[in-house]
Amino acid sequence: MAVASTSLASQLSGPKSLSQSYSGLRRSCPKLDQSHSSLFQHLSLSSSSRKASRAVVAMAGTGKFFVGGNWKCNGTKDLISKLVSDLNSAKLEPDVDVVVAPPFLYLDQVKSSLTDRIEISGQNSWVGKGGAFTGEISVEQLKDIGCKWVILGHSERRHVIGEDDQFIGKKAAYALNEGLGVIACIGEKLEEREAGKTFDVCYEQLKAFADAVPSWENIVVAYEPVWAIGTGKVASPQQAQEVHVAVREWLKKNVSAEVASKTRIIYGGSVNGGNSAELAKEEDIDGFLVGGASLKGPEFATIVNAVTSKKVAA
Repeated sequence: MAVASTSLASQLSGPKSLSQSYSGLRRSCPKLDQSHSSLFQHLSLSSSSRKASRAVVAMAGTGKFFVGGNWKCNGTKDLISKLVSDLNSAKLEPDVDVVVAPPFLYLDQVKSSLTDRIEISGQNSWVGKGGAFTGEISVEQLKDIGCKWVILGHSERRHVIGEDDQFIGKKAAYALNEGLGVIACIGEKLEEREAGKTFDVCYEQLKAFADAVPSWENIVVAYEPVWAIGTGKVASPQQAQEVHVAVREWLKKNVSAEVASKTRIIYGGSVNGGNSAELAKEEDIDGFLVGGASLKGPEFATIVNAVTSKKVAA
């Protein structure tokens, strides 16, 4: 199921090239390097010391591998029927939580025809109880139709619709209080990355969630660098791992060690069947939030099954 779509990153970042050399996801910057040098020394030591002694799934966190498919504003009844059929016939590894987020208009169609092996998510929800809010969808409505999750804070909501960190945090709090799991998206734009502000941006977005939510029990954090969404450009496994480790360390320092261990931190940004296995090998990448490739059933299944590349031999 091939769907043409306009990339948000291309609208936001213009023609800037990504061919320049960077250290991880940050340009070499004395101030940033000084402020994070002790963190990276700690991360390097802890990463090198975490060796598997037997066949295990190599994950820094303790949660189950998680793969979400964000279908965005794509599809028709017929195309979605074909996609659902492909997903129903796919062989998926059992040790993965799999979720798809259809357009609101097709939630009922998907819920009534998709295998129970795959859970359903909304792509957004309102900040409170439903009412006179034209064009919005409430948490109660999502639950009524059978959704278990909702995606909040996606870059297209932040940078096109104009939702700010605090508003997104409040939406997450309401959804969690009403019993929905939240896929909480964070990530930097290209100019922020070039300015060496990747961590600052991600930490601010995380703090807005942390200040509002009642618990982290049903939250999955999705790191999605805006410059990699829909552009075909993907962070290298090492670049993504660098940010995921920093996010986990932030959770450990600012929330709790237990939350840092249990919270799944997934990667999104031009993930596909060709790069998912290498990305999945990184210890702090606990899964994926997939855009365009989730519209192709067989390829999405390949991404789900990338969990097998996390299994390391003794």
